[in-house]
Amino acid sequence: MELENELKVWRARRDITQAQLAEAVKLSRQTIHSIERGKFVPSVLSALKIAAFFGTNVEAIFFARRDER
Repeated sequence: MELENELKVWRARRDITQAQLAEAVKLSRQTIHSIERGKFVPSVLSALKIAAFFGTNVEAIFFARRDER
């Protein structure tokens, strides 16, 4: 199972940069970039902060994809 996200989509809807989001949720811009690319899985606390920033629940931004084997 892999964690996927639509963070870039949510940022685009609000027209904010990675740096602006990073500052708002107290993460680095590089961390936001890595999350968007699927290279880094955020902690539960970071995911909650990101979801709260957008006024939504975590599942709207982050979701699990089952490996099809």
